[in-house]
Amino acid sequence: MKRPTISMLCACVLLCALLHLQLATPLSLAAQWQALWGTAPAQIEQIIYLNAYWPRTVLTILLGAAMALSGSLLQQLTQNPLASPMTLGTSAGAWCAIVLGGLLLPSWQIPLEWLAMGGSLLTLILLGCLAGWRQLHSLGALLAGTALNLLLGSIAGIAVMMNDQYSRSLLVWGAGDLAQNDWYWVDWIIPRLLPALLILPFICRPLQLMQLGHDAAAAAGLNVVRLAIITSLLALWLNGLAISAVGLIGFVSLLAPALARLIGAEKPAENMRYSALIGILALLLADTLAMYSSQFLSDILPSSAAAGLLGAPLLIWLCLKQPLADGIDVLPARSLIRRHVPLAFWLILSGALLLICALLGRDAWGGWTLAWPDAQLWALRWPRLLAACAAGVGLAIAGLILQRLLNNPLASPDLLGISAGASLGMLAGLMLGATLSPWLFSAAGAAIVLLGLCWLAPRQNPARLILLGIGLSTLLEAVLQFVLAQGNNDSFQLLNWLAGSTYHTTPTQALLLCALVGVLGVFTLPAGRILTILVLGETHARASGLDVRRARWGLLLLAGSLSLVISSQFGPLAFIGLVLPQLAIQLGARQVYAQIGLASVLGALMLGLADLASRTVFFPAQLPVGALGSLTCGALLLLTLLFSRSRA
Repeated sequence: MKRPTISMLCACVLLCALLHLQLATPLSLAAQWQALWGTAPAQIEQIIYLNAYWPRTVLTILLGAAMALSGSLLQQLTQNPLASPMTLGTSAGAWCAIVLGGLLLPSWQIPLEWLAMGGSLLTLILLGCLAGWRQLHSLGALLAGTALNLLLGSIAGIAVMMNDQYSRSLLVWGAGDLAQNDWYWVDWIIPRLLPALLILPFICRPLQLMQLGHDAAAAAGLNVVRLAIITSLLALWLNGLAISAVGLIGFVSLLAPALARLIGAEKPAENMRYSALIGILALLLADTLAMYSSQFLSDILPSSAAAGLLGAPLLIWLCLKQPLADGIDVLPARSLIRRHVPLAFWLILSGALLLICALLGRDAWGGWTLAWPDAQLWALRWPRLLAACAAGVGLAIAGLILQRLLNNPLASPDLLGISAGASLGMLAGLMLGATLSPWLFSAAGAAIVLLGLCWLAPRQNPARLILLGIGLSTLLEAVLQFVLAQGNNDSFQLLNWLAGSTYHTTPTQALLLCALVGVLGVFTLPAGRILTILVLGETHARASGLDVRRARWGLLLLAGSLSLVISSQFGPLAFIGLVLPQLAIQLGARQVYAQIGLASVLGALMLGLADLASRTVFFPAQLPVGALGSLTCGALLLLTLLFSRSRA
């Protein structure tokens, strides 16, 4: 394929910018010319044209270039074709810092760009500690970045739900919409963007040396550490400016440099030039789509949602096309304790703690009580506790099956996209306003993803399968921006469901969920032997007479079914299916059946305690169980990763 020239891309950018302006304004070309070069605007449309449409187009160009350059710098530094602020978690870190700074420290009036810079820098440092600074090119870095993304998203979500009366405007502003009312953000970003652009030419040659590898570049006299610090700060600053101005807009920072590389722009200077133009072009097209679609919708489509709808299919295509280093051993496989603790001990301990969860509560004056509740209070308490325990058991079993099946310690229902499918189904049910229960739409969405995974499993290696799930999850985030950007009661209802709330669980729902998890859990007993055989390798499994393809299909269907029945009722519960199987291994469970039993007990205990915390810690306010469970498991995952890295 012949590479397009810079002149051709500039011409395309100019045409898209003109289309962007013409679609926004009802003015004729003559009226636009008069508004630009006349003495003073004569009509209200001309005033809007000068102070709303032109700033939007200019800001789109500036932000498209900034985000694309940020992704190009990170990809060249890490030599990872799928690295970006989005996939490495730094965008989530910036957004979380802005949310916490705005809600917790409003009187300090910390500039947004410094909050974004600080949050993204801390996230990058944590990512380097988790995955290793020399392993940022591997798939493990992408998956660790995804884990950080989920964890920081949980923290920001809890902060928003606790301050919903103050955060409605924050949701609307952070949805990634490029609409402008004046030239404020253009004037704000230009003096902050220009110094970074002036530094870029001086690091092109050192970045070209980095393509030889860290050791070779250091042998050639390059100060690798200093270059890494400067490049990282530039990338994070450019991305932080975009987040500070309009909120989160994904895909541009990932796709622009990757597409530039696909058309042959391999050298750093070339890649940055082409990335900037492709980023501008992509964001102009996305915003044009957003403006055009909003004419036919009851609500405005945010630019970030349009960018996500355009970029998610390209992301999935890149996941299948790009070569990746497949090293993913970022979790310790060995146990942290030497002496085996019997499962009976964990059963007795968890039973005692769950009994306390059922009896412990708060009275009307905020005091603590430990007594058997009355009939009315018990009728409200036991369904949510039973449902939380059943969800913990099911997700722990599903995560264990997936991790052994894919031979990947970071496999889980949320990373494979099953939870995202359930969320998309629930969102479709709420938007359509159908008479059927949204639960049915949620189950249908998870089932569609599950069938797709069953079809892809024999055709893709485990690493690609997880990246496809990540791509689907990012598509969900793009669609959700459209709903959350409205900042109304439906937005917060959906946000609470996505966080895994058990507040409105009925006895029928709790018993049904418990029965389904119990029935599916019984099927894991004969599956234990198959999982043991598969760990020995495909060749040994075939020699023992096992139909490997059918076994993988059945195990994936079993794990997906467990995820389906849980996600369709409580939304995507992140980290629980990821962390608990690994925690069972570290607590001494070495055999498959011991791991299944201990992980199930830990799952019930984890979400049971989360249910207790959700109704007592912030009494009388209620927090979703899933958000607290995900936050706890995410923090536990980070501690485990840091501990394993320190022991390595």
